[in-house]
Amino acid sequence: MLFRGKLRCIFRVATALTVATLFFSCKNRVSTIGSLSNLDSIPTQTIENMVGWQIEGGIVRGRLTAPYMEKYTKGPQPYEIFPNSFRVEGYTRDGELETVIVANKAMHKTGDEDIWVAYGNVKIVNLLKQETMETDTLFWDQQKKMIYTHCFVKLTSPDFFAQGFGMESDDRATNAKILRPFDSYGYIKKDTLSNEEKDVSSRPNI
Repeated sequence: MLFRGKLRCIFRVATALTVATLFFSCKNRVSTIGSLSNLDSIPTQTIENMVGWQIEGGIVRGRLTAPYMEKYTKGPQPYEIFPNSFRVEGYTRDGELETVIVANKAMHKTGDEDIWVAYGNVKIVNLLKQETMETDTLFWDQQKKMIYTHCFVKLTSPDFFAQGFGMESDDRATNAKILRPFDSYGYIKKDTLSNEEKDVSSRPNI
């Protein structure tokens, strides 16, 4: 329905940026943890003012920015967390900004599970198609190749609107389905009147 192929691409960008450690930072420090007993709760790496790029064939395809990132690798389930907001941008092969994902927080589980979780005012915007998905929490399971949420979700585009609770889709988002839709959804009829015609038609007869 919305974002055909874009969610998988944008999360791949985020994965590439973290796994390949294409990070640039004002401050990048590794914590000293050898003498501490509770290693699980201590980040093995922290990055402030992180900016990462994904470049393919000399062309920028993705950009990840976050004020702060912590990486935990000593516990049974390694993960990376972005506690102070998270933004991922996806670009076309022509270098045009196409898709933006923003959230208050994000987490990437990097062990046996390979799951991204974005939560808190999650918004996915396809700027070229003017399509938007909004929810509070969004999961992307790379192993099952699916995205989903149990929260309220709203899908909008210039000619479509739907909302409800819960959403499931393949990781290409080609079959996004709201699990418990509200009654207030449908296709928006495009207005073919020009602004001048709207102004005239809205005036009362004298």
